[in-house]
Amino acid sequence: MLSLPESLRSALKEPFGPVRTDADSLLAEAGDPLIAVGDIVTYHLLEAGRPPDVSLIDERTERSAVDAGIRERIVEDEGWFEYRVQVDNPAGTVTAALLGALVEALDRDEPSTIVVVDGEEDLATLPAMVVAPPGASVVYGQPGEGMVHVAVDTETSERARSILSRMDGDHARAWKLLGV
Repeated sequence: MLSLPESLRSALKEPFGPVRTDADSLLAEAGDPLIAVGDIVTYHLLEAGRPPDVSLIDERTERSAVDAGIRERIVEDEGWFEYRVQVDNPAGTVTAALLGALVEALDRDEPSTIVVVDGEEDLATLPAMVVAPPGASVVYGQPGEGMVHVAVDTETSERARSILSRMDGDHARAWKLLGV
């Protein structure tokens, strides 16, 4: 549905919020719902005792398979998430399936959903910031640095929407799926 052109990659280098290395300090500031994008981020939040309301993972970190212990903790431990959804989302894209799974997870009264992506989940951060309610937190990994905590507000939502609008693809369909 949407794909990231090479010319837009630099717009994603700058973090959308503060970078944290300590999950407890991040969680002290986190809003509700809590959305995690990435396996390592999800793992650290679980280890800190706070399962994300919605987690999007691809069982990879920095282009390599995650450690078996991390995978077991976030994917195979049935106690963390009430719902499990599998979607296809190739690298550098945002598919209708990914958007649908994200919106559906956030629409649940008690989200507790893990979205397992076949492909890559990195760009899910952008639609998560667009569709999450004000006061929510989106947390994603900044390679080699830590976890980025985005407190969702009008400014962050508009910045994410601006980047999505500059991606190649069917924007009208994306906005319809996101309900914006």
